[in-house]
Amino acid sequence: MNQSVEMVKTAYAALSDKKGEDIRIIDICKVSVMADYFIIASGNNANQVQAMVDNVEEELGKRGFVCKQIEGYQSANWILMDYGDIIVHVFDRENRLFYDLERIWRDGKKIEADELEALS
Repeated sequence: MNQSVEMVKTAYAALSDKKGEDIRIIDICKVSVMADYFIIASGNNANQVQAMVDNVEEELGKRGFVCKQIEGYQSANWILMDYGDIIVHVFDRENRLFYDLERIWRDGKKIEADELEALS
């Protein structure tokens, strides 16, 4: 399994563990050099958003992946985690609707959760 896919699967599971809502995976490798995948998720409040981010960082850290940069942790309305190959965006509901990254990155390929095992 390639590194990006392992990171995506791990991050997805970590977000799910903390009851992340509407978790989306977008393959952006053909439309951007920024990263291979975006993962976008929502939480109900600042505490949940931070817990989701903490869990992603912990689970990816256990597998040897180090976050290059985290932005927005204190305000917790949009936290961005940059792992190089993947970028994780965790929003509160209001900001997710406002920024609508899924629309902005609509040229990327949406990956459904049940397709994760088929990725390699």
